[in-house]
Amino acid sequence: MSRPSFDLAVMPGDGIGVEVTAAALEVLHAAGRQFGFRLAATEIDAGALAYRRTGVALSDEALERAGRADAILFGAMGWPEIRYPDGTEIAPQLELRTAFDLYAGVRPIRAIPGVPGALAAPQAAGIDLVILRESTEGAFASRGTGLLEDDRRATDRIVITRHATERLAQSAFRIARERAARRGGAPRVTLVDKANVLRSFAFMRSVFEEVARGHPEIAADTRYADAMALELVLRPWTLDVLVMENLLGDILSDLGAGLIGGLGFAPSADLGPRHGVFQPTHGSAPDLAGRGLANPTAAILSASMLLDWLGDRHGAPAPRDAARAIVAAVDAVFAAGRVRPPDVGGRDGTAAVTRAVLDALRGDA
Repeated sequence: MSRPSFDLAVMPGDGIGVEVTAAALEVLHAAGRQFGFRLAATEIDAGALAYRRTGVALSDEALERAGRADAILFGAMGWPEIRYPDGTEIAPQLELRTAFDLYAGVRPIRAIPGVPGALAAPQAAGIDLVILRESTEGAFASRGTGLLEDDRRATDRIVITRHATERLAQSAFRIARERAARRGGAPRVTLVDKANVLRSFAFMRSVFEEVARGHPEIAADTRYADAMALELVLRPWTLDVLVMENLLGDILSDLGAGLIGGLGFAPSADLGPRHGVFQPTHGSAPDLAGRGLANPTAAILSASMLLDWLGDRHGAPAPRDAARAIVAAVDAVFAAGRVRPPDVGGRDGTAAVTRAVLDALRGDA
C-alpha cells in the first residue's frame, strides 16, 4: 500500500521566518517518516526582501503555485524600513487571505507545561482557548482604500457581511464541538464585539445570535471587546472559543499569546473553503535574524495544525496522528525543562529547541 503524499508550498519570507520555517519543515519531514506519509515541499520567494529585489512582494506565479498546493506553510514577512509608496508595510499574508478566501483565522491560546506565562494564578496552567478571527473583512477591508483629505482628516471603513459572519459563526460552533469531544467539558462560543457603539458590530451580533439558535446544545454568549480584554487577563482559563472581527482578533490574539509565554509559542491557521495557510503569529524580527535565537515552537505547532487539517481534509489518519505526536513532543520537552528559549529567559536557540522536539518525537528523550 502506497504512502499518502502531500504537496506543500513553503513561504519562509523574511528575517526569522526563514529560520523557524526550516525548523518546522525538519519536524514535518521527521513526522512523515515516522507515521508513513510523504511531504513534497516547494519553496516560494515572497515578502519584503523579494519586493526590494524585484519590485513585487507576491508574484502571480507565486500565488498560482501556492494555490495548487495541498497546504501552505508560511514563515513571517515584512521588514520595517521596506514599505510600499503609501507607507504601509509589505504583508503578502493579507493578499493570500483575500486571494484564497481565508476567512477563518484560527489562533489557539494554550498554556504549554513548563513555559512561564504572564499570570501567577495556578489556574493559568489550564489556559486552553481558541480565538477565531474573521480574516477577510472588518476594519481590514479598508486596506488600500482609506482616504486622507488635504492632510486634515483620514477615514477608514468597517465592512461586516451576513455571509462572512454566518460562516465564521458556523466554524466557531464546529470548533467548540470538536474541542469538547476531545477535551471533555461543556463547549461555549463567545462573540466579541463593540455592538454598543458601532452599527456594523450590532449587525454582526444579530447574525451570530441567529446562527447560535441553530446550535442549542452549545452555550453561546457575547462580550464587548473591552470587557473581554479584562476577562482574558483575570480568568482566561474559563474561556473556550472566542469569535470576533478582524481587527479585534488581531489585537486580542496577541494579548492571549502574552498569557502563555509570548508570540514564540502561538501558532495559527488561516482557513478557507479550499486552502489553508499555517504560520506562527510572530513577525520577522529583523533584529534576531541570522543569530539562531528565534523560538521555533510556534512554527512547529503551526506545522502540527497543518497536518491535522490535511488529515481531516483528506480523510487520512496518519497526518492527524503525527499532529498529536508533535504537540505531545513539544509539551514533553518544555515540561521536563530540557530547553528554555531566549524569549522566556533562557539560552536555547532555534537549533536546540528543534533538536529537543525531534528527539522527543522519536522517543529518544
